[in-house]
Amino acid sequence: MRGFSYLEGVSTLRLDPGRCNGCGLCEQVCPHDVFSVSGGKAAVVDRDRCMECGACAMNCRPAAISVTPGVGCATAIIGGWISGAKPSCGCA
Repeated sequence: MRGFSYLEGVSTLRLDPGRCNGCGLCEQVCPHDVFSVSGGKAAVVDRDRCMECGACAMNCRPAAISVTPGVGCATAIIGGWISGAKPSCGCA
């Protein structure tokens, strides 16, 4: 799923740089390369790649990351991948 892009400007992903300890787990668990860690801090490279799976937040011990998993159109996109049908969440 590298190179995947979600819908523009709808992700609930938030990163608090003040809480980040730079452990890099967010970068390791994210399937879409949303994060990059350098200089001891994580940064969001491209928020629109986030599909709100929640893996980053679940693995962030200092709770620097928050995301509401499974909301918006992410569920529809995943359902479309699984079923092979065109994703539809009814929001458009």
